[in-house]
Amino acid sequence: MATKSDDIAWLGVGKMGLPIAGRIAAAGFGVTAFDISAERTAAAHQQGLSVAASATEAVTGKGVVFTSLPDDKAVRDLLLVKGVLDAIAPQSILIETSTVSAEVSVELAKATQDHKIDYLRLPVSGNSSLAQTGALTCFVSGPRTAFERVKPLLASFTRAQTYLGEAEQARYAKLAVNLMIAVSAGMMAESLALARKGGIAWQDILKVLDDSAVASPMVKYKTPPLAKRDFESTFSCRQMAKDLDLILGAGHSAGVPLQLAAQLRETYSSLIAQGDGDADYIATVLHQERLSGLGDPEL
Repeated sequence: MATKSDDIAWLGVGKMGLPIAGRIAAAGFGVTAFDISAERTAAAHQQGLSVAASATEAVTGKGVVFTSLPDDKAVRDLLLVKGVLDAIAPQSILIETSTVSAEVSVELAKATQDHKIDYLRLPVSGNSSLAQTGALTCFVSGPRTAFERVKPLLASFTRAQTYLGEAEQARYAKLAVNLMIAVSAGMMAESLALARKGGIAWQDILKVLDDSAVASPMVKYKTPPLAKRDFESTFSCRQMAKDLDLILGAGHSAGVPLQLAAQLRETYSSLIAQGDGDADYIATVLHQERLSGLGDPEL
């Protein structure tokens, strides 16, 4: 079992990685961070994390290595092409928290097996605000014994951990959840536009949704910023488009038709083309308002 005397490496201290690494350090674990961005490295240092000059230096001698990277290419390049995996000691645990494809995850699983490293797929669900409060959830697959060993670590930044199996189940779980989020964003956009066309005031329809049978945690989370027309990103349209590409790829590989995913991918393509790529994924509302001939509502 991981103890507070264990040394931990964290590769990738971006919007999600930094608050999670900070939570682990605050729980009493020793954390050494690395990022290719000097700005992010400086932020990690300001939060009291040890900082390494390279990824190889960060992982050397560490019993647990976390990665929080943007996409398949970043995972493959850092761990496999640049050979950082070679610097991780046998019997260590590699915990990969990013949203990546099952294909690159399978490739990484084979490489870790060859290196005698336990590999946990551990994509997290939530945003940076939830990361800061330790209220993320995570889906886990990989060796069960490794999962049991790191449970105290996971408890420092997640409120729930769901173990799903030995292989790529966690990858599919994250994609399934993100598909529901994307479709929900599309449904909210259409519902709000229809209500406005029917003469319902903006604040009134938001209250209707928030108090209705469809008031999921996501709806309740998004109605306050929508009430202020705040589209500052917690998870951007560009990021959602990337995840929908992964979702569609997984569907094609598994023989599952995903018509709604395909439609929403085109919606996010439109938002990116219109200059809203860095806006929050709920900017589907703006897209639907444009299609419907609606301007900004009265607040």
